[in-house]
Amino acid sequence: MNNDVAQPVVAVLGGGAAGFFGAIACAETNPTIQVLLLEKTGKLLSKVRISGGGRCNVTHACDTPAQLVAHYPRGSKQLKAAFQQFGVAETTAWFAKRGVQLKAEADGRMFPITDSSETIARALEDAAHQAGVRILTNTSVDEIRPLPNGSFQLRLGGSGTARHGTTLRATRLLVATGGNPKSANYDWLRTLGHTIAEPVPSLFTFNVPNSPLSELMGVSVPHARVVLAGEKLQYEGPLLVTHWGVSGPAVLKLSAWGARRLSELGYVGTALINWVPAFTEETLRPWLQQFRQENGKKTVTSNPQFGLPQRLWRNLTEQAGIAPETRWSDLPAKAQNRLLEVLLRTPLAVRGKTTYKEEFVTCGGISLDEVDLKTMQSRRVPGLYFAGEVLDIDGITGGFNFQAAWTTGFLAGRAMALSNEATRIEKTSF
Repeated sequence: MNNDVAQPVVAVLGGGAAGFFGAIACAETNPTIQVLLLEKTGKLLSKVRISGGGRCNVTHACDTPAQLVAHYPRGSKQLKAAFQQFGVAETTAWFAKRGVQLKAEADGRMFPITDSSETIARALEDAAHQAGVRILTNTSVDEIRPLPNGSFQLRLGGSGTARHGTTLRATRLLVATGGNPKSANYDWLRTLGHTIAEPVPSLFTFNVPNSPLSELMGVSVPHARVVLAGEKLQYEGPLLVTHWGVSGPAVLKLSAWGARRLSELGYVGTALINWVPAFTEETLRPWLQQFRQENGKKTVTSNPQFGLPQRLWRNLTEQAGIAPETRWSDLPAKAQNRLLEVLLRTPLAVRGKTTYKEEFVTCGGISLDEVDLKTMQSRRVPGLYFAGEVLDIDGITGGFNFQAAWTTGFLAGRAMALSNEATRIEKTSF
């Protein structure tokens, strides 16, 4: 299928959050441009649909860019100016304009009021359709050739498409293909002259094969501190005991901030869990002493403290070697010291990682030094733009990765639409 298109063409690679946002922004900003969104699989917005357990954690309630950037292990400094242009308020307004109201939950995460990710996916698909974006699924780009006039020749491929082998001329090109854990999968971007920060996983949970908490699957605490022994890595937040180890925001955020170091360690180490992060050893010891004096007749095991679940408290007292019938008044000093130790530092032997639900985030990608963060245009290849996780940007859990996708996608799309070169009319073969 070959047509002559006497209209400038902007090609967007990737049918995810950043790709859709970039395509829509470009088409809405300059309707004279034909925007083609190419997705190599048959599925569009797949991560949007599974995010937040099917609810889609769209963004996070942060009042200022300074608050927002504090949640990005990679890209925090560089994103501040970008968030000033398009941040949480602009994202909320963008969806509201298209009939989607967002709500903020107690922890700051923002979801559609429908609690359905399909609401977000439909809003994006409808906006793309209304803006005139042409979407081609099962369409890969097998080769990108920059041309002397600043445009690009793309050779298309992909199973299930009659366009296999067709060439497409694009005046501007946005790469929003997401992150990938395999370094070799970035080679096609290296051939364009870009440097890749080596990819490693981020936002993962810890495998603990011989966990002393293995019988507590499903038990959660609202506030714990996770410390990686021997490293300057720790994070606080909700923690969940799973059948394979530990999960929850405290672990996920630690994995994000420590992504590169954990990769270097081969995902092997000791995680120390502080179940009472409001206490230090100096404050917990006198607290236990006073409680013991005032509640001597109570049995230790059957009276959980610090708001900890009964099952967890029983497990911790067992780890401290305290018999079920032991009363506080009869508790030996050594046993009290062991209880203090497990409350502050329960050791878990981490032996590997597990992807969180079906989501994954990659630390690594296009080096930010090689991108103009005001427009998302490559500093190496004029006319080439990037958005989303293909960049060396990643946030912690809580809607921050989607916010980076909306922001970088919007800035790239708008910049492509306003580019003088992108608006020139030329014969395009497709």
